[in-house]
Amino acid sequence: SMGRHEWSGFAALGAIGLVLLELVRGAPGRALAWLAVAAVCAVLTRYWSLRHPAPMPYRLRWTLAVPRGNQSPAHLQRILEPERGERILEIGPGVGIHSIPVALSLAPDGTPHVVDVQQEMLDDVMARARAGGVTNITARRGDAQTLPYRDGTFDAAYLVGVLGEIPDGQAALRELRRVLKPSGRLVIGEVFFDPDFVRFGVLTSRAERASFAFERRQGGAFSYLARSRGTGAHVGTDRR
Repeated sequence: SMGRHEWSGFAALGAIGLVLLELVRGAPGRALAWLAVAAVCAVLTRYWSLRHPAPMPYRLRWTLAVPRGNQSPAHLQRILEPERGERILEIGPGVGIHSIPVALSLAPDGTPHVVDVQQEMLDDVMARARAGGVTNITARRGDAQTLPYRDGTFDAAYLVGVLGEIPDGQAALRELRRVLKPSGRLVIGEVFFDPDFVRFGVLTSRAERASFAFERRQGGAFSYLARSRGTGAHVGTDRR
């Protein structure tokens, strides 16, 4: 079900629509009033998103179809650099915007694994994959804070617009470090318009604490894809 931050986010968008409507009508005073409402709703959305992180509800999956700018599949591929035969993990695949292009890059003998806490999202990804003739995706329901994989399973991993939705993002980064090979690469994408946006400086600090070293970034401060790589061996607890 939708949380408070989703409702307040839609209220902010509605208020912005009314701002534009009042400007067209030639009523700047009313437009300014609606702008104030939009600002309050936006602040509440950000506050509630940070206080109560949660995944995007399945009923809002249609929002994933909007143009993605520098968060597009082509931009992700450029910085992730998937290679045939690799095993790559995606946390929070949504409806498979990135999963399917990555799967095609890894084919025929590579395997992308997608993990989500919502089975409906995974079912959607797999249905889209089947419709496109993509057969090498493996889907598994799970929690990013306790990933159901053994140490050193993956060559790379990525999360786009997901890290801020995880209640304990630091635990998720530690788990990602555990399931990646010693020098495995990690790509994280964030965009400012997402209410649970993780600032780049915050991300690099958290990643460093989880034994990742920043390599490079595509995009600017408000919309970016950042790549890091594991540093040294990491001892964890195998999970199956």
